[in-house]
Amino acid sequence: MEANGLGPQGFPELKNDTFLRAAWGEETDYTPVWCMRQAGRYLPEFRETRAAQDFFSTCRSPEACCELTLQQPVSCFLQPLRRFPLDAAIIFSDILVVPQALGMEVTMVPGKGPSFPEPLREEQDLERLRDPEVVASELGYVFQAITLTRQRLAGRVPLIGFAGAPWTLMTYMVEGGGSSTMAQAKRWLYQRPQASHQLLRILTDALVPYLVGQVVAGAQALQLFESHAGHLGPQLFNKFALPYIRDVAKQVKARLREAGLAPVPMIIFAKDGHFALEELAQAGYEVVGLDWTVAPKKARECVGKTVTLQGNLDPCALYASEEEIGQLVKQMLDDFGPHRYIANLGHGLYPDMDPEHVGAFVDAVHKHSRLLRQN
Repeated sequence: MEANGLGPQGFPELKNDTFLRAAWGEETDYTPVWCMRQAGRYLPEFRETRAAQDFFSTCRSPEACCELTLQQPVSCFLQPLRRFPLDAAIIFSDILVVPQALGMEVTMVPGKGPSFPEPLREEQDLERLRDPEVVASELGYVFQAITLTRQRLAGRVPLIGFAGAPWTLMTYMVEGGGSSTMAQAKRWLYQRPQASHQLLRILTDALVPYLVGQVVAGAQALQLFESHAGHLGPQLFNKFALPYIRDVAKQVKARLREAGLAPVPMIIFAKDGHFALEELAQAGYEVVGLDWTVAPKKARECVGKTVTLQGNLDPCALYASEEEIGQLVKQMLDDFGPHRYIANLGHGLYPDMDPEHVGAFVDAVHKHSRLLRQN
């Protein structure tokens, strides 16, 4: 540490590196824990902060993103990082800022979710997209939010940056929003394979500088969300998703080296991608995130001991009593074991969840993981 208490990039020195050490496969005194969507609608402070702005206006405000990441109004530090002793923060943003930066209009419709008024319908629609090289410059507000948040974290825990993986982004851009089948996006894969690869390459070329820019801005880890992996069987996944997942990791790491920046651990979370665990473990990521449908012991058998696993309590388990949450966490920790493991939910927190039960989950992870190491 430098004499002024600042790290080599001018940020406050990190005080709790448990999450990063677990991500790199190092020994830890306890199991680190964080939650996807931990700065979310389940917190009353979140709803109060968001009330005056639409969703993407909030995403474009570095101050608002910082406040929602930390839940830190000017007067005091609040949820989630003071209410819960979480071991990492994740920046408040959205995966769909990338399609926006490529020139597509995206709105967040209350009660419905994201909507693209003019989705990609024909191959020639790809011509409407901007050059992927300009995406990072369009997303300067995300970088500003990361830098501001990293400063205000004051070294308490690491800050995670993130993005959506190419296939997941493609589904939204073609479907025009969410879908239970992804039939339109999968139609592209079967009827327009070349155009599909072209779009996936455009997205990959946009994501790489965007993720590198997040690290330059202060992100200490990166998570790639392949949220719609489960809509692809093994064959389609290996052809249209996995190559681009691999390429993102490979190119991000290479560009960080070229820029003289220290590497950061990268996490791949492919929801419902249980059929590809072995491939994902060899895709160039230090951490493989699991949803709740995967048995921890079977996952470890698939991936081996060279990657860290993250997950995977069923989010709905937080509707249980605090006592039962503790029992479920203990079982989860026993199944994963103490090494190369980061505790999380198997998906994000839901809006109607009781913050006290989130706290019970976090506390149970810390308590039982310490006991596990003593035995």
